[in-house]
Amino acid sequence: MTGTVKFFNESKGYGFITNDETGKDIFVHVTSLNGMELREGNKVEYLEEEGRKGKVAAQVRLID
Repeated sequence: MTGTVKFFNESKGYGFITNDETGKDIFVHVTSLNGMELREGNKVEYLEEEGRKGKVAAQVRLID
């Protein structure tokens, strides 16, 4: 899946990615970032996994 970072709060450690195909937002937690920093507007690639409260982004990485 690919998307664009809609919002990410570094101090709280979470944010949302807007999926390029569906336009829906998916939750992303800092533990899925492998140490990288996300900024609003970054293009990313990710996997969707089932979290405690629904779908979450996993294995997030930046793309060009």
